[in-house]
Amino acid sequence: MVSIVVPVYNAERFLRETIACIQRQTYTNWELLLVDDCSTDGSRELIREFEVKDNRIHLLCAPQNQGAARSRNQGVMASKGQYLCYLDADDVWMEEKLSKEIDFIQKKDAAFIFSGYEFADEKAVGLGKIVKVPETITYRQALKNTTIFTSTVMFDMTKLSKDMVTMPVVASEDTATWWKILKTGIIAYGLNENLVLYRRSTNTLSSNKWIAIKRIWNLYRKQEQLPLIPSMYYFICWAKGAVLRRI
Repeated sequence: MVSIVVPVYNAERFLRETIACIQRQTYTNWELLLVDDCSTDGSRELIREFEVKDNRIHLLCAPQNQGAARSRNQGVMASKGQYLCYLDADDVWMEEKLSKEIDFIQKKDAAFIFSGYEFADEKAVGLGKIVKVPETITYRQALKNTTIFTSTVMFDMTKLSKDMVTMPVVASEDTATWWKILKTGIIAYGLNENLVLYRRSTNTLSSNKWIAIKRIWNLYRKQEQLPLIPSMYYFICWAKGAVLRRI
């Protein structure tokens, strides 16, 4: 079984489409764990509608507003599948995402894989800008390249512990998690196919470039505690890659 963890906060306008893209998957042995982070819109009620109709869908409620990292961690701790995936509440999977990734992770006998993706507008219409991914990424390579996108990853939880995939409560918690896993010597394998639409909402945190720059710099200096010169080197590499992915 595949466990799919989705943190939800005021995502009512996207949720029907997001849940539907999972229900359309050609691979059907999954559980969907939607962690509502005290939404003030109709997200929780909408999830309950789907939960009643599909016993693979489960609503988890945060006791208080806790942010995306803690919400994902709550979902991870409740998960039961051999495989674990993350999906952001406003992103969309292609119908063969799970089946192709399961074939790939088994073929590579890997603990951690990720795929390519396409930038999309707020209506989840692809913009034609597809991000290609390398065959493998190590820890040192990941410091220079944040190609791994949250909604594309899959873990084999027979090879990883839940503690390993638990996200630290920091800015850019997803990137920090990939680094934490790869730092143990695990290699992430890239499936160079576009399997995800990455919806770029104008009001998302990652859409603010200056905030993104500050978050990545703080990861190098505070999270990884890298010296100044290596931090500058990796930061320049990251910035170059970030620009190239968007042009």
